[in-house]
Amino acid sequence: MTGDRNSGRDDGFREGLESSHGDPRVLLVLNAVLSAVFGWSIVWGGAVLGVLEYSRTTAVAVAVGLFLLTHVVTG
Repeated sequence: MTGDRNSGRDDGFREGLESSHGDPRVLLVLNAVLSAVFGWSIVWGGAVLGVLEYSRTTAVAVAVGLFLLTHVVTG
């Protein structure tokens, strides 16, 4: 009996989520922050393995590359 009463609200909630595209600024900020963290992690790991030079410039370059790649793939 409780399921019947909540099914209308569940359908409305589901429709709201499916029709909402969200704020693109939030997507850009999340993409930038996660790209920066992941880029720093990649450069740090590469420096530990001796593959990359650990520097701010390298970390920024990798982060920008990740940001652009994810922006193109999700766009």
